[in-house]
Amino acid sequence: MREILWLVPALPYIGFVVLALSGRRLTPSRAAAVGAGTVGISAALVLLLAVEFVTAPPPGHAYVQILWRWMEVEGFRPPVSLRLDALSLIMMLVITGVGFLIHLYSSEFMRGEEGYSRFFAYMNLFVGSMLVLVLADNLLLLYLGWEGV
Repeated sequence: MREILWLVPALPYIGFVVLALSGRRLTPSRAAAVGAGTVGISAALVLLLAVEFVTAPPPGHAYVQILWRWMEVEGFRPPVSLRLDALSLIMMLVITGVGFLIHLYSSEFMRGEEGYSRFFAYMNLFVGSMLVLVLADNLLLLYLGWEGV
């Protein structure tokens, strides 16, 4: 189950891309469904990860998932990796839970406003970047998450 950790920040980014590329072609209800749906699925995945983390804690109390290596220079191979520990798990629960509730509330509050789909696209970008920020295993990925926020 820990292998799906990369999906947690990826789903809001996928929602961002879909909403940003579709623009005004999506109806407001579909834009809200894509925005809230991707964050909601991320929240459900975080709950599953939390159950697994509590019932079968990883060795060393942290799980590191290496996605790929940035480069290799004379034995230096910095990875793009995500780190799941107790603190990042709590922050992920807060980010996805509150983010999902904000999406649900905003779907009615923003109805009829100009840029409805764009709002949800930016909200998904924000949630995805916050997740990268708390899951970052190195300073470069932390910086990318920080800049996205």
